[in-house]
Amino acid sequence: MCVDRRGFMQVAAAAAGASLLVSRDASSEETPLPKSLESLSSMVTDIEPITDDERKGRIRKAQRLMKENGLGAIYLESGSTLFYYTGVRWGQSERMFAMVMPAQGEPAYVCPAFEEERARERIRFGDDIRTWEEHESPYKLVAQIFADRGVRTGKVGIEERTRFFFVEGIQKEYPGIELVSADPVTVGCRIRKSPTELALMQRANDITLKAYKMTVEALEEGMTHLEASKIISAAHDAMGVRGGAGVQFGEYTAFPHGSSKPQVLKAGDVVMMDGGCNVDGYRSDITRTVIFGKPSDRQRELWDLERKAQDAARDAVKPGVACGAVDDAARKVITDAGYGPDYKFFTHRVGHGIGLDGHEWTYLVRGNDMPLAPGMCFSNEPGIYVYGEFGVRLEDCFYVTEEGGHLFTEQSPSIDQPFV
Repeated sequence: MCVDRRGFMQVAAAAAGASLLVSRDASSEETPLPKSLESLSSMVTDIEPITDDERKGRIRKAQRLMKENGLGAIYLESGSTLFYYTGVRWGQSERMFAMVMPAQGEPAYVCPAFEEERARERIRFGDDIRTWEEHESPYKLVAQIFADRGVRTGKVGIEERTRFFFVEGIQKEYPGIELVSADPVTVGCRIRKSPTELALMQRANDITLKAYKMTVEALEEGMTHLEASKIISAAHDAMGVRGGAGVQFGEYTAFPHGSSKPQVLKAGDVVMMDGGCNVDGYRSDITRTVIFGKPSDRQRELWDLERKAQDAARDAVKPGVACGAVDDAARKVITDAGYGPDYKFFTHRVGHGIGLDGHEWTYLVRGNDMPLAPGMCFSNEPGIYVYGEFGVRLEDCFYVTEEGGHLFTEQSPSIDQPFV
């Protein structure tokens, strides 16, 4: 798993987008990144992005779901769901930029007046863009759109990540409507991925797994966990995407999301990497746990148990099976081996939905009775964490098919062979 430090060099700025160097110690000595990254090239030049026709189909489905659920419209501020329907990327601030999608009729947008020309460059569906000056209320424009689309009473759906001050402002301006969750529409559309979405997620996973493999080959005693993390980021950059991973060494791998403590790699340490990237907005999420050097019997025992738990979750995936049953299957393996009860050592759910967001509906967690259906995408990531010793987590994402779960990445074969 080691390479000679002489094999390190800076990644070319053209590949990485900037000069990427990592600091070894307080003296600010700079250590170049692995020379092997120089051989990487973009893996996204041939992707097929989501087409306008597919996005229009999403809007039509949303309008059908609105009618089925008694919603006159839904309100979306900037974020992943707005991007899902429109392809518009827009940063969030205190200034409202939003879309109102009615159950009938064309969508309309609310935009700061000084941003109108930028908005018109990006908006491809509908030309009803209503602007407000800095001293004016955007909530009046939202209310006017509702009225113009015939939504004067009844229910309007609010996308789940809409910030409260926007919801409060809309309700005060238009008290005749009832604001409710838009989940039946937005989750109803987003939860099952199309072939194009799955292809983008596949590419994102391919990139992240390759970045991890190259990083593990570059591990060297004395390296800090931050250096290892920067190699992962640089590898993603060189393959044409923004991505990265948190890296933990030794006893700090028992912290599921890592520790802020300084960490220096030494022989026999457990190394955990957890992260991903996005391709045209669609995410990967992979965790690998490896041993730097020769594994101990204790490390082998917990690693093998973790892999058995991941296998049990994988084998439980079938259309119609409750989401919670996948968590149950993995948890039984771990608790039956003496690492229980409940969340004592396996401290979190077995998986989360994934797509445009790293974590999105629905979740593989105890008590979730939602049935699995083809096109749903999840992580499969049981974990075993023993504070004061180390932790082990293996994470691969998958999508549901008529036959079961299809992995985006091949599982880690063994503690001695972490990559295929």
